[in-house]
Amino acid sequence: MTEDGGQKGSGSERAVGSFDDLVVFQRAYAVSLDVHRASLSFPRIEQFGLADQIRRASKSICANVAEGYGKHTQSPAEFKRFLGIAMGSADEMQVWLRYCRDLDYISVETWQRWQDECKTIARMLNSLHRNWR
Repeated sequence: MTEDGGQKGSGSERAVGSFDDLVVFQRAYAVSLDVHRASLSFPRIEQFGLADQIRRASKSICANVAEGYGKHTQSPAEFKRFLGIAMGSADEMQVWLRYCRDLDYISVETWQRWQDECKTIARMLNSLHRNWR
C-alpha cells in the first residue's frame, strides 16, 4: 500500500477494486471505530453534542472516500471533490479532538494518537487527490 492511500505496486487507480482497498479508507475507518467507542463514555450531557459531532466527523471521512470512489469511473473530478470533503472532515476532527482533550474526555495519549492519525489521513487524502487521474 502506498502513502497516498492507494495500493502498493498498483501504478494506477485501476488496480484498486473498491474503496475498501484504499489504505486511507482503512485507516480512517479504524480511527473512526476507536472514536465512536470512546465517545460512548463521554458524559451524558455531551452525547447529543460533542460526542455526536466527533462521531459524525470521523464517519464523514470514510463515507466521503467510499461515495467518491463509487463515482470515480463516471467522473475522476467527482472523486476528487469527495476527497476534498473528506480532507475537510479530517481537519474538523482535529478541532473536536482538541475539545475532547481540553475537557478531559480523552487522555493526552489518546488525543496525540488520534491527532497524529488524523494528520496522516489528511496527508494521504491530499496525496491521493493530487495524484488521481
